[in-house]
Amino acid sequence: MLLLGRHLPHEHIVAGLATALRAGALTADAVALEARKAAQTEDEPAVDVPAPRPGAGSGTVTFLHEWKLNHLPPDTRPLPSVTHYDQLLRHRRAGGGDLREGEVP
Repeated sequence: MLLLGRHLPHEHIVAGLATALRAGALTADAVALEARKAAQTEDEPAVDVPAPRPGAGSGTVTFLHEWKLNHLPPDTRPLPSVTHYDQLLRHRRAGGGDLREGEVP
C-alpha cells in the first residue's frame, strides 16, 4: 500500500481507498486495483455509462483465494492413517504396565 504512492498520485489512491471501502474489500490488492482504475479512467476519454437502476445492489467483490477454493475439484483421497506408526509405540503388558528395556513380552 505504501509503495503505491510512488507510482500513482495521491488523489487516485484516495479514490481507490474509498471505492474499496464501499465495496467491502479491505485488502491492499483491492485498493491498488481501484486506484489504478481511477488513474486509467482519468487518462481515457469519458464514456457514457448508464446510471444504475433504482434498487440494484452494488457489485460484489470476489477474492481470488475464495474463488479458487470454491472451484477446486473434490478431494477423493483417503483420510490419513497413523496405524503404521503403532509399531513404534512401546508394547503394553497384559497387566497394563509398560515393558522395561530388555524385557520380552
